[in-house]
Amino acid sequence: MEDDILTIEEVAKYLRVSDRTVYDWAQKGEIPAGKIGTVWRFKKSEVENWVNARLSSDTTKQAQIQVQVRNVLSPERVIFINHTTKHDALVELAQVLATAPQVKNEQELTTEILKREELMSTAIGRGIAIPHVRLSSVTDLVMAVGVCKKPLEDFQTIDDEKVNLLFMIAAAYNQHSYYLKTISHFSAKLKKNDLRQAMTQAATEKEVYDLLLKA
Repeated sequence: MEDDILTIEEVAKYLRVSDRTVYDWAQKGEIPAGKIGTVWRFKKSEVENWVNARLSSDTTKQAQIQVQVRNVLSPERVIFINHTTKHDALVELAQVLATAPQVKNEQELTTEILKREELMSTAIGRGIAIPHVRLSSVTDLVMAVGVCKKPLEDFQTIDDEKVNLLFMIAAAYNQHSYYLKTISHFSAKLKKNDLRQAMTQAATEKEVYDLLLKA
């Protein structure tokens, strides 16, 4: 990427998309490009400006999006967890989250969730953890929820409370604003003791889902 003039392959690598996607954008005039003979070429500076403009636009749109449970969570991605270790609980919930059509690579999701947890605990206190990642293999923000029937003791928590509620979030790379807003949204909702108690005492996963919808 040191040269000022780039090929389709170089732009595709830079943007982490397929060669075909870049070709289609060029054909439709959606990305700044020009032809030298019959071959598409791109100025690096123009591509960078185009990317920055698109990301700024996406960030503005994301800032205006209101977080709604039904848009990021479905009833089948709410589960009861019977594992007693953080690792096993996270792996099971990642497998459930990977059933969402927005997640294209289950192995990458599981690996990155575990790696993120090793880097820093995602436990936020009050028995809650919000493991989260942004990945190029995720097309839109999506979530899974796990209610631990046996509280997890091996999370590093700020209040020494065992974790019994897991909210796992996966988002696309360009969803930084929406991603942070979603984490903040659920962190705020779960400050309510009544909601947390109702979720841990729920008899069915559907009941947990309905509690979150109402909250």
